[in-house]
Amino acid sequence: MPFTDRVFSGIKPSGDLHLGNYLGAIRRFVPLQNDFECIYCVVDMHAITVWQDPADLKRWTYEIAAAYIAAGVDPSAHIIFNQSQVAEHAELAWIFNCVARMGWMSRMTQFKDKAGKNSENVSLGLFAYPSLMAADILLYKGTHVPVGDDQKQHLELSRDIAAKFNHDFAPSIAANGFEEEFFPQPEPVITGPATRVMSLRDGTKKMSKSESSSDMATIYLMDDAETITKKIKKAKSDADALPSEEKGLEHRPEAANLVGIYAALSDRSVAEVLAEYGGQGFGAFKPALADLAVSVLATQADEMRRLVADPAQIETILRNGADRAREIAARTMLEVRDIVGFIR
Repeated sequence: MPFTDRVFSGIKPSGDLHLGNYLGAIRRFVPLQNDFECIYCVVDMHAITVWQDPADLKRWTYEIAAAYIAAGVDPSAHIIFNQSQVAEHAELAWIFNCVARMGWMSRMTQFKDKAGKNSENVSLGLFAYPSLMAADILLYKGTHVPVGDDQKQHLELSRDIAAKFNHDFAPSIAANGFEEEFFPQPEPVITGPATRVMSLRDGTKKMSKSESSSDMATIYLMDDAETITKKIKKAKSDADALPSEEKGLEHRPEAANLVGIYAALSDRSVAEVLAEYGGQGFGAFKPALADLAVSVLATQADEMRRLVADPAQIETILRNGADRAREIAARTMLEVRDIVGFIR
């Protein structure tokens, strides 16, 4: 049987949500509901690859779930849950640890960036977490994954793991009555502008909650209107007017970042934004961007605050979502155990 078109994606609860999380992921989740079955996870097991204060981990888990709902994800029609409630994620990740190769993991750019020169002292989980990411997706036989540019390498690894499992266990897959391709090859979904939001203080660096150069570099989803406006008006730019065509943004990283943010927030293309603002300077563009950001993010923040203030409601949504996710996951793992040769 062909695979069901199913989206899987998740966000790690390891800090306060910011504009990059919203534009690069959360906002993009919503329209996918129209065409796919969607499973949106708070990947709390990924978060503990580095030390997390347990109280903060819980708070951030609530906030991400609230952000999904506030953005417009429907938890009754689709699935929202936190990863640690479905133990099958860890079980499949172990099997994938035995399928994936050390060389594949050592080539992961994000591991190199996070470990730096201290690679001997980081957790084994940080090294092996791409296997868990593959398990997250393939446990539900996910066919599509909305990703930013910086996550494409991990998705490619998930495809490699799926292909190697299908190849290594091909005779057993057939003997157990399954299709030749037991796991699908998940496809990336990369759409629209601002797939990677950059720092407001340095257009060559990704916007990050760990940004240490300036507290003005990152817009957080819980920032108030005054703070958002201040950060945008003080964002690094250049002296030239905005171009009328996209080609004119080449070699202007800060300008490209601000225009991309405007386009994403307004659901327009970069070309459309430049058609309106081309020839104008940042003295006119930044106030317009600030007004737009406040109008969009204020509604999101207000609904997030309302939801976070009622943790029982979020816990109910997460438990219900985990129950529904577990039904799919348990079925997949029964099949995987048979294929691998585990007795049950």
